[in-house]
Amino acid sequence: GRRLLLKVEHIMHAGEAIPQVNIGTTISRALLEITAKKLGMTTVADNNNIICGVFTDGDLRRILDKGLDIRTTTVSEVMTGTFKTIAGGSLASEAARIMQDNEIYSLVVLAQDHSLAGVITMHDLLKANVV
Repeated sequence: GRRLLLKVEHIMHAGEAIPQVNIGTTISRALLEITAKKLGMTTVADNNNIICGVFTDGDLRRILDKGLDIRTTTVSEVMTGTFKTIAGGSLASEAARIMQDNEIYSLVVLAQDHSLAGVITMHDLLKANVV
């Protein structure tokens, strides 16, 4: 019963636990953020702190195949600009459905004003017995 009513905002990563870098950040620095926050991705914000993309482990594998220099290439050059989001008030089961349907590991969680509220991963859903 509880898992049917569990909301994204109750199990998401919020505040300082959210991986976030600026669009001008180099890939090597973005990797430090990904490693520090341990979610396999980071959000990418513009100079007005608006989320404009995500950079994931998968993006890293694709750029390594291209031979780009991670010390000089910025994350904005290689990030995924179209990414899936969910509202914090949504049911956690809906987050699981979106991730499964799109074969992705994480979702950006948005507040009612469409600002960044958090990140939720498949691991969070597994830990909460949602999936």
